[in-house]
Amino acid sequence: MTDYEGEQQMEVEALEAILMDEFEKVEDTSGLGITTDGPCYQITISPKGDDEEETTPFPVRLALYFAHTPTYPDEPPLLSVRSLQGVRAVDLEEIRNKLKEEAEENLGMAMMYTLATSAKEWLREKYGGVEEVEEEEEKEEVIEPHGLPVTVETFTEWRDRFEAEIALEKAKLLSDAALAAAKEKRLTGRQWFVQKASKGIVVDEEEEEEEEEEEEIDFDDDDFDEDIDEDDMLDHYLAEKSQA
Repeated sequence: MTDYEGEQQMEVEALEAILMDEFEKVEDTSGLGITTDGPCYQITISPKGDDEEETTPFPVRLALYFAHTPTYPDEPPLLSVRSLQGVRAVDLEEIRNKLKEEAEENLGMAMMYTLATSAKEWLREKYGGVEEVEEEEEKEEVIEPHGLPVTVETFTEWRDRFEAEIALEKAKLLSDAALAAAKEKRLTGRQWFVQKASKGIVVDEEEEEEEEEEEEIDFDDDDFDEDIDEDDMLDHYLAEKSQA
């Protein structure tokens, strides 16, 4: 025959030794939702371990009440939970149901320390620990990159515009070089007359005068439009490149 009272007493003594100040006997059970003729006990549960500081952003504490039934542990104990600090009502219902399910799974063995440990882990997961808070702070400190993301399309657009700008610069340099070359190759009136004479070509006075007048015509930078919009030239270049 199973000595239920002996097993229950041994469990109480073990809980007193392990939990110490977090374990106590409750004299007044009114309002706890537990009806029993036997003793009732309270286990105070917080998320922190024995050697830890408070592990949640704000302190939370949970009271787990239990009383042994006549044939415990072959039947579940009477259980109740209450918030001592910071635990929301909706969460109390959740942990209450969780502990009742686990009690059914642990029938046949002393289970109150197991249930208390499960409640502690639930508090840590539900309300977060120091590590989770620090991770969130680190995430907030991460500097978000600004600007457009580099994709194949954006890179291609940048490359085409860069090439257009280079082509425009080369075109400007070639135009300046061509203008300088034209000035250098331009014959003076005297040079033109001597060249004709050396070839046996007779040049009359009227034609010589016309050539001398042409000699006075010089290339002037003002003849060229320096106000051409380079952006328009780039857009025109890119349009032709895309059609090619």
